[in-house]
Amino acid sequence: MRIAETMNDGLKRAYSVSIPASELAARVDKQLATVAKQIRMPGFRPGKVPHNLVRKMHGAQLRSDALNEVVQESMNKLMADHALRPATQPQVDLAAIPDEGQDVDFNVTLEVLPTIETPNIEGITLEKLTVEPGDAEMTAALTRLADQQKSFEAAGAKHKAAAGDQVVMDYEGRVDGEVFEGGKGEGMKIELGSGQLIPGFEDQLVGVKAGDKRTVKVTFPDDYNVAYLKGKPAEFAVTVTAVETPKPVVIDDSLATGFGIESLEALKEILKDQVAAELGQLTRTHMKRKLLDNLASSHDFAVPESMVEAEFGQIWAQIEAEAENLDAEDKAKLEGDRGEYRRIAERRVRLGLLLSEIGQANGVQVTQAEMNRLISQEANRYPGQQQQVVKYFQETPMAAAQLRAPLYEDKVVDFLLSKASLVERIVTREALVAEIENEDETPVHVHGPDCDHDHDHHGHDHKPAKKPAKAKAAKAEAPVEAVAEVAAKPAKAKPAAKKAAPAEAAAAPAKAAAAKPAAAKAAAKPAAKKAAAKPAK
Repeated sequence: MRIAETMNDGLKRAYSVSIPASELAARVDKQLATVAKQIRMPGFRPGKVPHNLVRKMHGAQLRSDALNEVVQESMNKLMADHALRPATQPQVDLAAIPDEGQDVDFNVTLEVLPTIETPNIEGITLEKLTVEPGDAEMTAALTRLADQQKSFEAAGAKHKAAAGDQVVMDYEGRVDGEVFEGGKGEGMKIELGSGQLIPGFEDQLVGVKAGDKRTVKVTFPDDYNVAYLKGKPAEFAVTVTAVETPKPVVIDDSLATGFGIESLEALKEILKDQVAAELGQLTRTHMKRKLLDNLASSHDFAVPESMVEAEFGQIWAQIEAEAENLDAEDKAKLEGDRGEYRRIAERRVRLGLLLSEIGQANGVQVTQAEMNRLISQEANRYPGQQQQVVKYFQETPMAAAQLRAPLYEDKVVDFLLSKASLVERIVTREALVAEIENEDETPVHVHGPDCDHDHDHHGHDHKPAKKPAKAKAAKAEAPVEAVAEVAAKPAKAKPAAKKAAPAEAAAAPAKAAAAKPAAAKAAAKPAAKKAAAKPAK
C-alpha cells in the first residue's frame, strides 16, 4: 500500500492511497475459499463446488466485500501511521470501482483535532455570588405554592371579568363559516391572562359579565398543530355562564395539609432544603459561566471548521424554529446576525475541546456504574420499553456518549471549581439572576470523550446587536458532546410552543406547576386534580 500526503493546511489534511491489485485479488481468493466450503449446489457434494463456478455466481459480491475491507484497513493504517485524530468522519473518495487487475486508488480528506497545550488550571480566581435563604426566599417559595392551591368563587352578577379572574363559557367556533371538528364545548373554564388559549382569545373576554354573549375573532397561528387550521381566521360564538374571582390564599397550616404535610412548619422545613438547593444551583451556574469566560479569554487556538459548521447548524436551526412567527423585517434582521452566531459556535467548539483536554489530563471519568444509572433513568422514561431502550444505548456508542455528556460536564466543571480561588459575596436572588441573564443568552459547546458547553468568544458570549426579542438561542448550560460525534449529530430545533384552541385546551392536562416540593408531590392530589381541568398551552 502506498500513502502520499497531498495537503497539510492548518488542520486540514488530504492523502492519496493506492492498494496494489494483487492485494485485492488475494483478499477475494481468501473469501472465495471460505465461501466455497459453505456453498450447497445440486450435483456437488458439500464444499466441493468448483471455485470458478462460485466465482461466477458470487464474485461481484465477494469483490465488493473485499474492497470494503481493504479500504477500511488502509484507513486504519493511515490514521495510525500518521497519528491522526479526526475531528469528524474522514471523507473517502473512490473515483471508480477498479476492474480486475487494477489497483485500488482513492483519496482521503479530513480535519484533525488541534494539539492543545496542557491548560494551566492553577491561579483561577472566581467570584462566588451566594444568596442566603432568608425569610424573603421562604415567603416567595410559600407564595408560589399558595398559587398552586388557588381556587375561585362566583363573582357578583355585575362584576366585569379582569385579568386573573376565571371565566366559565360555552363556545362554538367556525372557520370559513363552518363549525370545525373540536371547535365546540360547554362549561370550559379559563383564567384570563394565563396565555393558555390561542393569541387574542383571552384578551377579548376581558370585561365580560355572567350571561354575556360575545363573538371572539382570532387567527390560528401558522405553527398550529392541526394542519387545516394553520393561519386560518376563526370566529367563536361565546356565551359566558359565570365569572369567578380568585379566593385569597392564606399561608397557614391548611396550605400545608393541602399538600399532605401535617403543618406549615413541616412544610417550611421541606422548602428550606429545596430553596437552598435552588439557590446553590444559581450560584454554580454563575460560577460556571465565569469559569468558562476565564478559560476562553486565556486560550486561543485554531478549531476544525467542520465542527464549527456542525455546531452553527444546531444553533441556527433552533433560532429559526424559535423565530418562526417573526415578521419579515425581524427575520431579515436575524439573518444579519449569522456572523455573530457563527462566532458563538466557534467559541463553543474551542471551549469543548479545551474542557475535554482538561478532563483527560486530570483523569476525569464517568464510571460504568454511573453510566448504568443514567441508562436506567432514561429507560424508566419509557414504561414498557425499558429493555429496548437499554439495548439501544448499549449498542449505539454515539447515543451513549450524548447521554453521558451532561454528567461528564458536571465532573469537569466541578474539578475546575475545586481548583479555583473563590471570593464570596452575598447578594439577593434578583441580583444573582440578573447577573446570569446579563452574561449570556446563548450557550457554549464543550466537546470531549464525554464533555460540556456554555458561551461565545474571547471572554463573553456577545449577543448579536440586532437580535429580535423572540429570536434567541437556548439559555444556560448545554450538555457536553463527544469530540468525534459533534459534527455527525443532527441539529435539534426547539419547537415553538403551540397554543390550544378552546376545545383542545379543555381536554388537555394543565402545565405542571413550578416549585412544588419533592416531598409533597405524591400527596398533592387536591392541587393536581384541580389542575387537570385547566386548559394547557
